[in-house]
Amino acid sequence: MIYRHKIVLTLILLMLTAALPVGCASSATPLPTTAPTTAPPTAAATTAASTTAAASQNLNGAHVRVLGLWSGPELDSFVTVKAAWEKDSGGIVDWEGTQDLPAVLTARLQAENPPDIAILPNPGLMQQLAREGELVPLNSFMDMNQVTKDYAPAWIGLGSYNGNLYAIFYKAANKATVWYNPRAFAVANYTVPKTWDDMLTLADKMVADGHTPFSIVAPSGPASGWALTDWISEIVLNNCGPDLYDKWITGEIPWTDVCLKQSFEMFDEIVQTKGYVLGGSQGILATTDANGTYPLYSDPPTAYMDYIASFAQAFIASKYPNLHPGDDYNFFTFPTINPEYAGAVTVGADVPVMVNDTPAARSFMTYLAGAQAQEAWIRLGGFTSVNRSVSPDTYLDPVARAVAKELTEARISRFGAGDMLPASLQKAWWKDMLELVKDPSQLDSILNSLTSVAQGTK
Repeated sequence: MIYRHKIVLTLILLMLTAALPVGCASSATPLPTTAPTTAPPTAAATTAASTTAAASQNLNGAHVRVLGLWSGPELDSFVTVKAAWEKDSGGIVDWEGTQDLPAVLTARLQAENPPDIAILPNPGLMQQLAREGELVPLNSFMDMNQVTKDYAPAWIGLGSYNGNLYAIFYKAANKATVWYNPRAFAVANYTVPKTWDDMLTLADKMVADGHTPFSIVAPSGPASGWALTDWISEIVLNNCGPDLYDKWITGEIPWTDVCLKQSFEMFDEIVQTKGYVLGGSQGILATTDANGTYPLYSDPPTAYMDYIASFAQAFIASKYPNLHPGDDYNFFTFPTINPEYAGAVTVGADVPVMVNDTPAARSFMTYLAGAQAQEAWIRLGGFTSVNRSVSPDTYLDPVARAVAKELTEARISRFGAGDMLPASLQKAWWKDMLELVKDPSQLDSILNSLTSVAQGTK
């Protein structure tokens, strides 16, 4: 289904480019000389004169329906971003939020009532929808000269299918960020851990001091468990390396592989060690992604470390607007497990696609692809752009700049495994992670079950 070598090869090229945030472009790795496996599209005869012109036409109250997953601070930021387009174009954005985008989008397509634009959670779903003929090629109306100026070839390749561009990577996330409270660390004389063993040693010291080391979440709803799969993805990449990681997401090795199982066991050790996790297993299952960061910044803190993607900065800034980034809140890079893969990071991205072709949808899609819309969200926090025309000065605080710098300079990077799996396998994995948290003795049966599901998706 989505297990295609060309996706993985494009992905590998993507992670070798300097396309990730321009906030630290001076330290970027050179672009690859090999072309993407999915050929970049060419501009169609109907291409707009420029992305700015397409986005600023007078739409006189025309509506564009947008379906996505954003909620809380993320949705608040999107509302601010869309307001600028509404004021400039005269159009109106109708937002529809859902916790189960694949299911809702499928139902809407079957009912022949699709949204105009969908903000997909991963590139795998985009490839599936493009293959099924459900998406509008963006190169049929966008200025491809501008697109190729804004986005490196590998990003364009990853957003393309059969020579047409279908997706823009609008909002990237660094998934190697462990959030902490620098002032609380200083008061307790704790040192930021560099390795996995350092982190466990620190956790033991915290417990001995009467503190809780970790806040871990499994947000409720249809996607409950995704934050737990992010843990596994990051551990596997750092523990087993990129070659095994690629074979894992393409189904070339079973989930029972020795290194994969060891990675699950490492996660299990944190979850099941007494005193390590705020609220224990029940706390994990009852805590949302935003609320997972809050215990670090209460007075006094009720937890000291929270592994969650870089979009957590928006949660923190929204809840605690008086905290100063860098001094009052910060992150450290996911600790090294195998020195050979030190600094390996997983990433995520939100992927806007156009499902229904209308003038308003064309205009808003073009706006989202441009630097203006992305710089607006960057200034609000919790957003990292892959658009090369975004000014480096847009990142206004040291934490946001550090997130961008880490993505730019990462020696080893991959999309989070869950984002590249077929939907049926992704959902099974989410569900099984919840079961694993409840009962770690199920690990062997879970890995066997996931291997069977993976084999059925080939």
